[in-house]
Amino acid sequence: MSLLELDGVKVHFPVRKGVLFDRTVGHVYAVDGISLSVEAGQTYGLVGESGCGKTTLGRAVLRLVDVTDGSVVLDGTDVAKLSEKELRSFRRRLQMVFQDPLGSLNPRQNIESILSEGMAAHGIGANQDERREKIKEILAKVGLPSNALSRYPHEFSGGQRQRIGIARALVLEPDVIICDEPVSALDVSIQAQVINLLEELQESMGLTYLVIAHDLAVVRHISDVIGVMYLGSLVEEAPSDALYAEPRHPYTKALMSAVPVPDPEVEERRERILLHGDLPSPANPPAGCRFHTRCPWAQATRCATERPELTDLGDGHKVACHFAREIAEGTITRAGEEPSAPAAAPAEIPSQATGERAETEASEAETVEDAEPADAAPAADAAEDTEPADAEPADAKAEAGAEVADAKAEAGAEVADAEPEDAKVADAEAADAAATADAAQDAEPADAKAGDAPKA
Repeated sequence: MSLLELDGVKVHFPVRKGVLFDRTVGHVYAVDGISLSVEAGQTYGLVGESGCGKTTLGRAVLRLVDVTDGSVVLDGTDVAKLSEKELRSFRRRLQMVFQDPLGSLNPRQNIESILSEGMAAHGIGANQDERREKIKEILAKVGLPSNALSRYPHEFSGGQRQRIGIARALVLEPDVIICDEPVSALDVSIQAQVINLLEELQESMGLTYLVIAHDLAVVRHISDVIGVMYLGSLVEEAPSDALYAEPRHPYTKALMSAVPVPDPEVEERRERILLHGDLPSPANPPAGCRFHTRCPWAQATRCATERPELTDLGDGHKVACHFAREIAEGTITRAGEEPSAPAAAPAEIPSQATGERAETEASEAETVEDAEPADAAPAADAAEDTEPADAEPADAKAEAGAEVADAKAEAGAEVADAEPEDAKVADAEAADAAATADAAQDAEPADAKAGDAPKA
């Protein structure tokens, strides 16, 4: 059994209207049917664009917002069904690192007061001196000096304040820590420090993380399993490496194509998938698949009418898409994209050269049929059949056949025997009609011409 399991979690906020008579006129479907599981010691990354319901889901796990439907089970206990008194003592096992480090710390309290408040509420430490010593140990783990106890939040940098937020979660010795955009408000160099700190603490203390972020690079670095959210729903879930190697859902493909690659050549070659339109309102989500209004692969059959379920395609790769397999196989193309036309079969016989290019394919085909011979011997036979025996000497015919063979070897085409102006005998073929015709005219011997030769 997993340490943390979510089954069909829904969080709907009522939309109220009226002054004298307050009535509910609709709902905002912030989270609508999320199911996932997190193993002990694992880091589960949750990504998606702004407004998809990531933070609301994290707050629902902590019961900071009420769960409309579904269950949140931590180590066999359904947090969604606990009373206020039971929940107060149970919250020690679930802690959160908030997105805004300054906004999450009380500016009127010093660091010792902030960190010891939760310890006193849960009965950790016999007295203040014992709690102070434990706080110093935690501050040392997050890289802060012990003299920080007497200072106030505004006296620290952004990265230091985030470390204080992490320390506040650690002093209660929780089982699961929910990190809501833990590094989004920090500089890049400070982000790396905080991420590495979270990984070190996980290894040393056996922590379990649910990391909420929209920075795909950060999530890939820290997560074991990644879930992708869109408009309150989970559309894809897979191990980190598998998801980045082969995203299967169209929305995940678009997200991954937006991640910059630090290689100019790769960045120039790779395909960028652009989504058109805005994120639909969670108060009025589309019917069927939530993503079909922006999906480049949307189909008219099921996408707009039937909501897809999260289906395992193998190796723990789950996708909520009716046509995930067809998209991966390439049998379904994007809107406006035409399947590549099959290459035309190469012609067995090149177009005929007669001194001028053929104007139409039909005339070329007819000429090719007339010029069927493909080697020197048939060409010589055709020349013999074309010219009467008494019109040319035998040695003239032999010389004409030899000239035809030499011209074919050099130009790759057959050279036609000369005829009178009113006769056209198409025995020569070449890839380039005009060049071959000129070469053929230069190669013809004068003694091979017969003025009284009949038409072929």
